[in-house]
Amino acid sequence: MNTILDKLRGIYDSFYNAIVPEQRYTAYIEGLKITLIISLFAVLLGVAIGVVVAVIKVCGAHTRNVLMRILGKICDLYITVIRGTPLMVQLLIIYNLIFTSRDTNPILVGTVCFGINSGAYVAEIVRAGINAVDIGQMEAGRSLGFNWLQTMWYIVLPQAIKNILPALGNEFIVLVKETSVASVIAVNDLTKNAQYIGSRTWDLIPPLVIAAAIYLVIVVALSKLLGIFERRLAKGDRH
Repeated sequence: MNTILDKLRGIYDSFYNAIVPEQRYTAYIEGLKITLIISLFAVLLGVAIGVVVAVIKVCGAHTRNVLMRILGKICDLYITVIRGTPLMVQLLIIYNLIFTSRDTNPILVGTVCFGINSGAYVAEIVRAGINAVDIGQMEAGRSLGFNWLQTMWYIVLPQAIKNILPALGNEFIVLVKETSVASVIAVNDLTKNAQYIGSRTWDLIPPLVIAAAIYLVIVVALSKLLGIFERRLAKGDRH
């Protein structure tokens, strides 16, 4: 019995030391802020890139314009490369090859890298959403005097985006978890700060468990919000 109590007391002390002394809980809060900032701006950048790439791919597949076909092939290459290589490798390449200045903000690098990575996945989501819209919508827009791009922007894309909003929400959830690798470029995100606390307490497991628990709470909360949003969206469609 005493042995069990001693183990429980040891676990309690480990987690206490990972949170309370030197106000270490503030490190988790600051790391969480960085994680959410990178995730939010990266998903916005990813959506912008994804929409442009998806439209170019769809246009390239339905036009005889040589330039658009070439751009479509470039977009195919971008998606293939991004989806076929590890995120950490992309992060290190962008950090060491593109952002070479000593004054480079690691948070900016992380945001750009995760945005570029997310853009490839968002592009396929948006492309699928565009292809799911009835082709008659495009024909209706053209009959009203819109050109192809105007029809895509004003008629097709709004319908496609509405259909893929849940998938975009899932992409944001995935991105929150993927930002944990940003620590390799010295971004003081949640994972990095947890590792720092572990180096101070000489016990790495409790801070990492705390960080994992925070990630889990965020993901579960976002999943719940996404579920509520999907139900309201479905209810609006029925009405």
